[in-house]
Amino acid sequence: MIIALTGATGFVGQAVLDAGSRQGVEVRALTRRAQEPREGVTWVEGSLSDKASLARLVEGADSVVHVAGLTNAPDPKEFEIANVEGTTALLNTLRSSPIERFIFTSSLSAREPKLSLYGASKAKAEAYVETSGLDWTIVRPPAVYGPRDKDMFELFRSAKYGIVPVPPKGRTSLIHVDDLAECLLALAHGGVATGAKLEPDDGRSGGYEHGELARLIGTAVGKKVLTPHLPKTLLALAARSDRLVRGDRAKLTPDRVGYMVHPDWVCRPERAVPPNIWSPRIDGPAGLASTARWYRREGWL
Repeated sequence: MIIALTGATGFVGQAVLDAGSRQGVEVRALTRRAQEPREGVTWVEGSLSDKASLARLVEGADSVVHVAGLTNAPDPKEFEIANVEGTTALLNTLRSSPIERFIFTSSLSAREPKLSLYGASKAKAEAYVETSGLDWTIVRPPAVYGPRDKDMFELFRSAKYGIVPVPPKGRTSLIHVDDLAECLLALAHGGVATGAKLEPDDGRSGGYEHGELARLIGTAVGKKVLTPHLPKTLLALAARSDRLVRGDRAKLTPDRVGYMVHPDWVCRPERAVPPNIWSPRIDGPAGLASTARWYRREGWL
């Protein structure tokens, strides 16, 4: 099987390349800039806005795994460009291609599109996928973490100093990036979970209470941590402060605050990936501990 992959140089995309290498899957990977040669990977230079490069990307592939997307942006208009227009451009390319299988990596935030522009953009892109006429499956991951992740790293770094502020009381599911990558590859085969919206997680029923998750991160870095719950007003103030300090590199944005304060980001059992297709291997405590070790080894912590 040959897979056409977007977002190959990002956090999740790199994990898909690693999983493909382990499984002996050939990958045609879209990239904006030249990359080092990699066994089993054919790099295709271009972007989602370049019709010619998209045509080269899908040529000869059996299925498409669409990972590319924007999770954070200083200008909210960028969500529409990256997540909606990028997806429709790829779907339009497939209309003149023999490829039928399409895996769309969405987000659990698409479940509540009114809470954030990011979630709204993913929900809008999902609607285009659903009417594409392809053999599609939509994957809505919860919070994704693991080596190379720069977003949840903020919590690990905070835990190092003994305090991890968390949103108001609520629960969230987790998935390790390696498990998500293997899930996407498992779904890439034609006729698997066609027309399904799936919510894969680490198998923890009911997810994790926010404070519990923060304490597990503390354990992973070897610290007993305080886990104060911050109200929405304080999180909004912190987002403005982050913008002042880090500018366009701010991790906490007003848009993120919108979905962070929602109390239920737990994956629904009825939307679980059928176990005959894929099952998680990495539970939360073990995955968080191995992620902390990676951060230390790479000098991040």
